[in-house]
Amino acid sequence: MNAMSFLVNTLFDLYLMVVILRFWLQLARADFYNPFSQFVVKATQPIIAPMRRLLPSVGRFDTSSMVLALIVVLVKMLVLTFIAGATVDIVTLLLFSVISVVKQAGVLLFWMLLIRAVLSWFNQGYNPIVMVMTQLTEPILAPVRKVLPAIGGLDLSVLVVFIAMNFINMLCAQYIPFWSII
Repeated sequence: MNAMSFLVNTLFDLYLMVVILRFWLQLARADFYNPFSQFVVKATQPIIAPMRRLLPSVGRFDTSSMVLALIVVLVKMLVLTFIAGATVDIVTLLLFSVISVVKQAGVLLFWMLLIRAVLSWFNQGYNPIVMVMTQLTEPILAPVRKVLPAIGGLDLSVLVVFIAMNFINMLCAQYIPFWSII
């Protein structure tokens, strides 16, 4: 991978994570007045606001954010394809975009769970970033805690979710084309 491909890939992936966070914040009904949430909203609002006129939300499902995430990956793939000098197959790019958004959401979930677990060891009092991460990850961890309660004060729900995520990743790599190369 040359330097230009690395830069394009990194910049588009960072913005994709912010867009996925915007979708996730609305889905989880997280606190939008939190400073972290405000950063996500301000980073995506110039593009999402006009899109909302055409694609309104359906309940808690923010269609504009999801379409923007697909567009970000599609544009990234087009730019990388042109940098490489390869031909463009639109069907493959669309399929690749959907798979890439799903996989990037899984990567984002992994990092948020890991950061939340590490910060729980050091957190003293209220922290706005920890609060948003709790709001975003608690719907995933709470059902695991109902089945597997804390053992000796140790919460193993994050470990169980990590194992489940790894299993799903391996299963998808086995049956979905392009999964392992993203």
